[in-house]
Amino acid sequence: MATDELSSKLSRRLQIEEGTKDPVAVDVLGHQNGSEEKPSTANADSELGAKLMRRGELNEGLGEQSQPSMKVLNPYTEFKEFSRSQIKDMEKMFKTFDAGKDDYIDLMELKLMMEKLGAPQTHVGLKNMIKEVDEDLDNKLSFREFLLIFRKAAAGELAEDSGLGVLARLSEIDVSTEGVKGAKTFFEAKVQAINESNRFEAEIRHEQEAKKKQVEDQKQRRTAFKELQSAFK
Repeated sequence: MATDELSSKLSRRLQIEEGTKDPVAVDVLGHQNGSEEKPSTANADSELGAKLMRRGELNEGLGEQSQPSMKVLNPYTEFKEFSRSQIKDMEKMFKTFDAGKDDYIDLMELKLMMEKLGAPQTHVGLKNMIKEVDEDLDNKLSFREFLLIFRKAAAGELAEDSGLGVLARLSEIDVSTEGVKGAKTFFEAKVQAINESNRFEAEIRHEQEAKKKQVEDQKQRRTAFKELQSAFK
């Protein structure tokens, strides 16, 4: 009996390989036990189907990625209306209140910031502050979104009594500069753009000169210290 069954299977395999017969899927367990598809297999198929459907939606632009795309920020080129020193002051303030050191200011850290500035906000008020500049909808502030607060303040887009308006006013960062967009004519805008570029380059040179002077001062102090040491030998 077993020999006949094995011979039948080998003969069928040979016919399939030669192309004289098409393979037929047979649910042996289902026929033997009279049972339907196992729940684990059904769940796996359902999960796989959901993943494939999700991938199709993303490819067609119908869905949103669960993780926000990482965008490299260069604040000096994107926020040209601010000087390097202003942006450095904003960065220093941001890092001061980023207690978790994760490059974000969440609701609790914003709450602490507003309390330190002497303008505590309600829970709803804090959520509204974040919502106003939360471009990626992650319910916290990135450094870029933090800079947007001061951009809006400089452009007069924040109400003075709003949470963000109070933050910008009490931060002691002067953002009352008028960018190229405020120029009345194209010629004035061009001149102002050149002035902005020259100012940017001047700030870089000033920083480089300051670092160079610092290095020279350190060398002079080390030389003086060595001379003092040799005098006591």
